[in-house]
Amino acid sequence: MKETCLATCYQQETVEAGCDEAGRGCLAGAVFAASVVLPPDFKHPLLNDSKQMTERNRDRLREVIEREAVAWAVAEVSPEEIDRINILNASFEAMNRAVAALGLKPGLLLIDGNRFRTQSGIPYRCIVGGDGKYANIAAASVLAKTHRDEYMRRIAEEYPQYGWAQNKGYPTREHRLAVARYGVTPYHRLTFNHAIGQLNLFEEI
Repeated sequence: MKETCLATCYQQETVEAGCDEAGRGCLAGAVFAASVVLPPDFKHPLLNDSKQMTERNRDRLREVIEREAVAWAVAEVSPEEIDRINILNASFEAMNRAVAALGLKPGLLLIDGNRFRTQSGIPYRCIVGGDGKYANIAAASVLAKTHRDEYMRRIAEEYPQYGWAQNKGYPTREHRLAVARYGVTPYHRLTFNHAIGQLNLFEEI
């Protein structure tokens, strides 16, 4: 198995937490975020950007991260909140909630992406593609993705016609056709465009 070359940390002067979100481009469901503080020597051959991993490997690695991390937390922002504050702010809010739930205060946050806002007072660095560069961000991406997928499978039992167990709420053709046929549910983000003609780059699982 080829091991990925992820840096163990951004700096060594203070405790740092990696942060990432999942579900930003979905039509339905909450947006999730995770924050993870890893041991300084943490390595695992499966660890990578969660989008580059199989579902089985993500689930296997989730167990390892949750067992071996110094601290970890997962938080969510509901579809109603997303509609009220918009998806960008909802992603920031989910990450801030995850950091606040860690049980310890990091000295630095590593944020996957190019933008972030916080009132925590904790310094942060935004890193584009950070989930493929730093182990703690990659670990956060795995937890955010696996916890959100679990949530989508659960709510799919209430509304099986939308295929959420497979598409996880992303705007696949199947999902948009179901919206056109059955309408929206309480889990849909009403500020998002649900029209069948608007398939876009967010179509991923």
